[in-house]
Amino acid sequence: MSELPTIRPAQTANRVDTVYAGIIEAMVNGEYPENSRLPTETELAQQYGVSRPTVREALSRLRLDGLIASRRGSGSYVLRRPDRNIKRFAPIESLADVQRVFTFRIALESAAAGLAAEQRSAHDLEEINIALEQLNRVSVEESLGVEEDLNFHLAIARASHNVYFVTALEMIGEQMRVGMNLSRSLSLEKSRARRELVQAEHLEIVAAIERKSSFEAAEAMRLHLGGAKRRLFEGPQ
Repeated sequence: MSELPTIRPAQTANRVDTVYAGIIEAMVNGEYPENSRLPTETELAQQYGVSRPTVREALSRLRLDGLIASRRGSGSYVLRRPDRNIKRFAPIESLADVQRVFTFRIALESAAAGLAAEQRSAHDLEEINIALEQLNRVSVEESLGVEEDLNFHLAIARASHNVYFVTALEMIGEQMRVGMNLSRSLSLEKSRARRELVQAEHLEIVAAIERKSSFEAAEAMRLHLGGAKRRLFEGPQ
């Protein structure tokens, strides 16, 4: 049997990613302040040397990320400006891949958490709680905790007793570390209340698995990863 391929980050961004990253960088740099109007699709297409459909797709992604909103007949406006610190921890051009990985993880890990609630053994629950305690420790110590975060999510996948969930997460482990490093680095720049919120989300996932509530576990995981995806673009406050 041949080995499964290793998924690696894209080495070159496509045109949509280029426009997406360019607009985010302009926001971060203050070129497009909050509540300001973005250039028209035609102007952006000329600026980046791409077609209007390419610009339209990039703007659609920015809307999904909650960064802009479109007003009929008026154009697109900036809802919030990402934290400047985001450039310290990751290249702007990598953000499109980071967001795609989060989207994939939401679908995959929500299902894994739901199945873990149904299938978990006492030993599985003990392993999940050990991983949660390690996450609590790094949160109190205000250390990065990327490996502890990854171990927590893998422990839940293993509790599903479905090897394909574990294999899928292991295959994207490198990409997960990139997203976790960015997310947790930004979190350390925020208030303790922000970090406590993230830990409360972890605790809710574990509590639902302990109750053997498949729906609640899946929903708690979906809300946690969706929140992590959204918080990448929260401003300094």
